[in-house]
Amino acid sequence: MIDLYYWPTPNGWKISIALEEMGLDYRVVPVNIQKGEQFEPDFLKISPNNRMPAIVDQNPADGGAPISVFETGAILLYLADKTGQFIPADIRGRNEVIEWLMWQMGGLGPMLGQNGHFKFYAPEQIPYAQNRYSTEALRLYDVLDRRLDGRDYICGEYSIADMACWPWILTYKKQEIDLAEFPNIRAWYDRCKARPALRRGYEVGRDLSKPTGKWSDEARQNLMAQRVPRQS
Repeated sequence: MIDLYYWPTPNGWKISIALEEMGLDYRVVPVNIQKGEQFEPDFLKISPNNRMPAIVDQNPADGGAPISVFETGAILLYLADKTGQFIPADIRGRNEVIEWLMWQMGGLGPMLGQNGHFKFYAPEQIPYAQNRYSTEALRLYDVLDRRLDGRDYICGEYSIADMACWPWILTYKKQEIDLAEFPNIRAWYDRCKARPALRRGYEVGRDLSKPTGKWSDEARQNLMAQRVPRQS
């Protein structure tokens, strides 16, 4: 059994999708990020970066004590290695998947997150920031569209790289991006969406949060970057 510390966001969906695709037993432990539950001491022991998702594997491969893993890239690699699924065994194929996983972690996710933030959630309109992140979002879409030319999936076969990228491309309407400009992404997006396990993973926790497009003052404070008070 794997405990999934989770809230339904693009980063959370990466892991719920992976768990469904890999057929692993898991239990959802909600972490309401709008209420600040990501700062609770017990959660920080699992995810010291005060971000969800995180997992605790109650039955690790070595038969020892439970293993906790934070950061979605690390979690996806851990689960792929645990199950022997969705990452190639050969060194070249494995390296390729890891490259694109890191591309998502370091580029696609953070840049789309900033694009959405400055468009919809920043307390003041900053045209420079909006233009900077909108341009970078489109650049990354260009990169992915070129990569998918002639490929069904990012690394040929469906992998954890696709699981990492799809939940962020899912936000294309919110990001005000026209997928008609990116035909390879459009075809890949629909191909992934047709996978039953991916759809199940996307539906996990749907009843936990109903997006409104607006943040309460409490949610805004909890979702903005802040330092965690040191424990005495």
